[in-house]
Amino acid sequence: MNKHTKTAIIVAPILTILGFALADLWEENSASQARAFELVPFGHCDVSEQKCILKSGEFEINVMDEKGITTVNSTFPIDTATLFLVDKENQATPFQLGMKDSPYYWKRETPLGRLVADKGQSYKLRLILEIKGGKYFSEFYTQTLN
Repeated sequence: MNKHTKTAIIVAPILTILGFALADLWEENSASQARAFELVPFGHCDVSEQKCILKSGEFEINVMDEKGITTVNSTFPIDTATLFLVDKENQATPFQLGMKDSPYYWKRETPLGRLVADKGQSYKLRLILEIKGGKYFSEFYTQTLN
């Protein structure tokens, strides 16, 4: 065995370990950068009937209102959730939701139930969620059918 082969056998494992370490640092840096994703309504949205699903890839959100408590339920754990009620003049009123029992359920008392109480009423909503540095956002309408 010549000296070049011996050197290669000694250096190869070191380079492999350094390569894995640098790849891990690269991925960690990429994951911490801000990302934004749009949540799109899946079918008709009616929060009073608990039929309002927003999707972005495999991530799904269910927005519902029952007895004045607006709840957001997700398929992945959420870090923060803010719901905006947008009036006819396009003025948004923010409601910071609080964690209910787990990071999958967020809730807060809002006037949304009163705003869409009657059949046919419609209201514009905005939702911003944060998950591990990524921001998910949506602007959608809820309309009461029944």
